[in-house]
Amino acid sequence: MVNAGDMNGSGNLMDFLDEPFPDVGTYEDFHTIDWLREKSRDTDRHRKITSKSKESIWEFIKSLLDAWSGWVVMLLIGLLAGTLAGVIDLAVDWMTDLKEGVCLSAFWYSHEQCCWTSNETTFDDRDKCPQWQKWSELLVNQSEGASAYILNYFLYIMWALCFAFLAVSLVRVFAPYACGSGIPEIKTILSGFIIRGYLGKWTLLIKTVTLVLVVSSGLSLGKEGPLVHVACCCGNFFSSLFSKYSKNEGKRREVLSAAAAAGVSVAFGAPIGGVLFSLEEVSYYFPLKTLWRSFFAALVAAFTLRSINPFGNSRLVLFYVEYHTPWYMAELFPFILLGVFGGLWGTLFIRCNIAWCRRRKTTRLGKYPVLEVIVITAITAIIAYPNPYTRRSTSELISELFNDCGALESSQLCDYINDPNMTRPVDDIPDRPAGPGVYSAMWQLALALVFKIVITIFTFGMKIPSGLFIPSMAVGAMAGRMVGIGVEQLAYHHHDWIVFRNWCRPGADCVTPGLYAMVGAAACLGGVTRMTVSLVVIMFELTGGLEYIVPLMAAAVTSKWVADAFGKEGIYEAHIHLNGYPFLDVKDEFTHRTLATDVMRPRRGEAPLSVLTQDSMTVEDVETLIKETDYNGFPVVVSKDSERLIGFAQRRELILAIKNARQRQDGVVSNSIVYFTEDPPELPPNSPHPLKLRRILNLSPFTVTDHTPMETVVDIFRKLGLRQCLVTRSGRLLGIITKKDVLRHMAQMANQDPESIMFN
Repeated sequence: MVNAGDMNGSGNLMDFLDEPFPDVGTYEDFHTIDWLREKSRDTDRHRKITSKSKESIWEFIKSLLDAWSGWVVMLLIGLLAGTLAGVIDLAVDWMTDLKEGVCLSAFWYSHEQCCWTSNETTFDDRDKCPQWQKWSELLVNQSEGASAYILNYFLYIMWALCFAFLAVSLVRVFAPYACGSGIPEIKTILSGFIIRGYLGKWTLLIKTVTLVLVVSSGLSLGKEGPLVHVACCCGNFFSSLFSKYSKNEGKRREVLSAAAAAGVSVAFGAPIGGVLFSLEEVSYYFPLKTLWRSFFAALVAAFTLRSINPFGNSRLVLFYVEYHTPWYMAELFPFILLGVFGGLWGTLFIRCNIAWCRRRKTTRLGKYPVLEVIVITAITAIIAYPNPYTRRSTSELISELFNDCGALESSQLCDYINDPNMTRPVDDIPDRPAGPGVYSAMWQLALALVFKIVITIFTFGMKIPSGLFIPSMAVGAMAGRMVGIGVEQLAYHHHDWIVFRNWCRPGADCVTPGLYAMVGAAACLGGVTRMTVSLVVIMFELTGGLEYIVPLMAAAVTSKWVADAFGKEGIYEAHIHLNGYPFLDVKDEFTHRTLATDVMRPRRGEAPLSVLTQDSMTVEDVETLIKETDYNGFPVVVSKDSERLIGFAQRRELILAIKNARQRQDGVVSNSIVYFTEDPPELPPNSPHPLKLRRILNLSPFTVTDHTPMETVVDIFRKLGLRQCLVTRSGRLLGIITKKDVLRHMAQMANQDPESIMFN
């Protein structure tokens, strides 16, 4: 028998707490993390640091640095995310205007900046200045006429195609993960899934550059969703600099939750909305500590963006509005109607977009991503140019739709017939009959609305960075503005109706069409994403319209109710299911009466469960088991006869432990006995050195009995973030339930294809 002294020596080599070897505790790509284990490891690390801090001043300083590292990471994320957002905003402004012309005094100026610096600009013609020239003026010295229009039209399309081609090529060659909005994948990553490279440095760089290109190309997409991905890439980069986060996947996800909040903070200039968005929409595990840190990261990011001042209006937001009239109770009816429209639009968009994306994945269309982007860009540019409301950037369009018509507004939407005897102050202009410009704008808006609805379905999901917030808001804002003008004209011409009599007297400023645009934007965004609380907060931070919370709430709740009546999934959950990511949504309810024994493997007629025994298998037996199966781990039992459960060993750690033992321990060979007990088994003389692997054994795996209701099992998987759970009866191992088994079972119960869950 091998003596105990030798055994202790060899056992210490495998003692992971004393001497961990590289890669233990890490996970393979497309695998789920073990939240309980990560939490336990962090608790052990914290306990160790606390006990050491009492030993010396240096250790005490190190413990303080460790405690402050979280706040330092948040500060760095906020600074970088705010800077990148500011640079993206400035670059998008310049490149969007580049499609129409160039500034002669400084080519890097956008149209607005060019005319700001000019001394020859008048207020009435503030968009015209000698320094800014359209391409037709520059190339053929003509600003009017058919030839000038055709040349500008042609160059607009060429610039759009050039930007889009460059973007899709960069994504395809350097960072395939930089496409899409990134929010479905970030939700999945935050739920504990590993997608290596998705938050890498290349993805950060390429997504930032291509985001500028695709938004400038005029495609029907926004930069807000991708900015959340960009901020999470910043979070991943900075967390890798601190071992507290780089060596613990659970702690890293706390940083990523805060980074998502910073992303929304700079995307909309809405720091509080960002924190709520992270809490309501993307985060899976959100402790109170993460709430404070998210708040700090969002604050720093918003402060940084404000310092850069990309919109030149000394404000964080592009859509700041000032309405001069309150809303009235009677207006709640059209607001709720806009909520119904938002819910119906959300349902239509999700169904059509998912059908198109599924077609892209299952047919030859998916093999030609560059061609698809070029074709959609060409169609968008050709149809968008003739209509002034689709030619300009979507952000500018929304800004104009939100605006109230003041005395100095030159927009077509403000072409009302004025009363020559009007002697009211500038801010309080009464309701007036619509002029020809308003009627013409209504037609153009109706055509733009149909175009936006159709083209956004085909644009979202292409192999380029594409956000959904701004196109959804544009659809709602166009519908809302048209409803607002309709209500305004109705109130003007029929102020004696009982609906208007109490609050809309002749000569009063009763209805604000811009408010309807704002409510419509919130309704459509809510219908697509199913956000409620964070949506309302983002909208009032985005516009400064604090007084109009009730209309926004009414529209957001209505749109969610209407959309939920047709299906519970928002666009991000639908894309998660389409891609087969193993995401257990906290919002889903499981109401079926099945038991753990119905879901566990092995099922009746299948091969018995692959297990390890505590002290009777050789290294070769373990290696053969690993080679012949692709399971992520193996239950350890006393013996194959008794099947009494001891613990659970992860596949990756078994491989690493055996590989490391062969390199570092003398006498470990293929027929060495592997044991998971404290004391070595009794072995015949001259037996090779046994291998002690107790340190990699999880002695407290989560177990349920075979009669546990699946409703409870699903709840346990959700709330504890389990990878797997063992099924026992009276201490005897019966089977195993993995996260994938739970998702498959839920899909089966919902009459969906269980094989759509692709990853482990």
